Amino acid sequence: MLKFSYQSGLCTLVSKMTVKTDLQTLWDFISLPENLSKITPPEMDFRITFRSSLEGEKMYPGQIIAYKVKPLPVLSASWITEITQVQERKFFIDEQRFGPYKFWHHQHIIKEISGGVEMIDVVSYKLPLGWLGRLLGGGMVKKQLTKIFSYREAQMNKIFPDSAAG
Repeated sequence: MLKFSYQSGLCTLVSKMTVKTDLQTLWDFISLPENLSKITPPEMDFRITFRSSLEGEKMYPGQIIAYKVKPLPVLSASWITEITQVQERKFFIDEQRFGPYKFWHHQHIIKEISGGVEMIDVVSYKLPLGWLGRLLGGGMVKKQLTKIFSYREAQMNKIFPDSAAG
């Protein structure tokens, strides 16, 4: 399920999916920054260029991660986020410090449900250039985020097939 809304100058995307695994297994996967490349469309050429931790180390509050990503085939963007909050096996929040958005706040929430784990992403964002940014890029950003989160759900279903639930 994917839903967009606009209120008080912020766009919000809510994505919900069921992952057929247990809470600890999913947490172990999503709390490693390098796994983000496994659930990002390959044409976006997502690469971590810097992080304030070692590879294989789980995220923690205050962690800085820098990425290179291609939101469009002809456009490469640098993006720096900070992991601002982490509550193990419950949620983490990343916020853009520098990058393509005027504002980006992404909550990653997981909770155990019958048949697996519900994974909820709540992304609140604001495009640069005010109303002009919304007019010129709002539809394109919405389409791109829809593609990213649809791909993410398909990949999570491949990584955690039905037989993994327990």
